[in-house]
This record gives sequence, C-alpha cells and structure tokens, in this order.
Amino acid sequence: MSLNEQPPQEQKEEDHHHRHNNVVLELRDVSKAFSHEGRADRHRVLDRINLDVKQGEFVTIVGPSGCGKSTLLSIVAGLDAPDSGLVSVRGESSSGGGRKAQRVVIFQEGALFPWLTVSDNVEFGLKVAGVPKESRKAAASRFIEMVQLTKFAGSYVYQLSGGMKQRVAIARALALDPQVLLMDEPFAALDVQTRDILHEQLLQIHQSTGKTVLFVTHNINEAVLLGDRIIVLSPRTGNIKKEIVVDRPRPRDIESHEISAIRRELLRELEEDFQIARSHSRQG
Repeated sequence: MSLNEQPPQEQKEEDHHHRHNNVVLELRDVSKAFSHEGRADRHRVLDRINLDVKQGEFVTIVGPSGCGKSTLLSIVAGLDAPDSGLVSVRGESSSGGGRKAQRVVIFQEGALFPWLTVSDNVEFGLKVAGVPKESRKAAASRFIEMVQLTKFAGSYVYQLSGGMKQRVAIARALALDPQVLLMDEPFAALDVQTRDILHEQLLQIHQSTGKTVLFVTHNINEAVLLGDRIIVLSPRTGNIKKEIVVDRPRPRDIESHEISAIRRELLRELEEDFQIARSHSRQG
C-alpha cells in the first residue's frame, strides 16, 4: 500500500461520510393512513417510504391519483405529520420544531395575495421572518429579475396571467432560500405553450441556483424532461414502485431515441396501476 493510499475500511467510511453529507433530504420508513367515513379500517396511502435526495438533484414524483404524491409532499413540507417514520432536511427532523423555511411549497394555484403587488408578494415571507426592508427589497428584485418579471414588479397579482403568477410564486419561494423547493403540480392548469416556457425557465433557475427540487406531476413528459430521477409511487402498495434515472443532458427532446425509451419505460410502470385506479373509480 502506498503512503497516499488509504486502508479499505477508512476509504469506505470516508465514502459513506461524503455521500451522507451530500444528502439534503432523507425519508426513513415514512407511513401515512387515512380513515374512511363509516369504516373502521384505515387506508394506508404511504407505506414505509425510504428516499434520499442529494444536493442540487431534481426529483420528479409520478403515479395515479390517490397514490400519495401530494400527501408525501405535505409531509416533507412539514404541513402534515407521518403516522410513523422520519423526515429530515440536512439532518434536522421535520417534526419537533424543524425549520419549515428549509423547504417551501409551490402549489398549482400559486397561493399568492392578489391585493399585493408582485414585489410585495415576493417580499412577504422575508417580512414575516423579520428581514430588514432594504435586504428584502434587494432579494425580491433579484428573484423577480430571475423569473423575468422586472417590468411587472409594481403590478398587482390579479392583473397577471396564470403563467406569470406561477413565476411570482417561484420567485417568492426562492427569496426564502430554502434547502428544498417542493412543487405540487405547479404547471398543471397552464396551457401547453406556457408550460413549455416555464419548464425552460425553471431548468435555467435550477441550474443557476443549484436548488434541490422535489416536483410532483401527473404529466409523464414533464417528469421525463425535468427530472434527474423519477420516483414512481404505486397506490396498491403505498410504496415506491420504481426509480428511473434520467442521465441525459438538458434541454431534452421528448422525441429523441433515449428520452423516448425512458418515457416508454415509465409508461409501462404506470400502466397497470392506472388501470387499477380506473377500475376502482368505476366501482366507487
């Protein structure tokens, strides 16, 4: 063994330490069940979910309605508590007073204040956090510019299009400097052209900020085009059915051979569960 070569055990411990430090979000055996009205039993939506998300990773989550995608995101956000299991961000538990500012959710509706201007909306969280006026205005200006809405900084939210509102929501989230950006079908209500534009802008923001993103979607193309990794949830088991790594550079072409192959793989994984979900819907 050379002087520069480490013993196998020391090398193994160093590699483990490096991988652990690179993990931003950890889920360990996370489970959640809901009660049905008029029934004694509880429906287990999530069953012992285990997931690690690394710094700067863009992870998309897909699956049929009712498979627990939004429930999982709510638990990660600290908006809901798991029945069992642990969620931690940078080693800090999401329960027992974990800082919710470490993760920020962007919903489909945007959850903006229509009576406030774009700037005031982006500043809002910083104001609540007690950030001095000059600092929060500088931060708001930076992220409004990042989402290309500088000309509309003084406009009221109710005056904006749906796509512009979601860009405001993204700017407001980024201003809080979260460790993890959580996105719950943020572009689902938008037309195809607007969605494509926002995909491009979101990827540019992701590249420039290095933020870790957990992105829930029903849209298979969206999952494949955006994600570094795709998590497939199954409503039958309440668990992760499949993880698909999309190790291709961006921007991606959905018609390209490699991306089309990944899309077909994802469709195969989802097909059986979608059929079961439709069957249960008809029976209900």
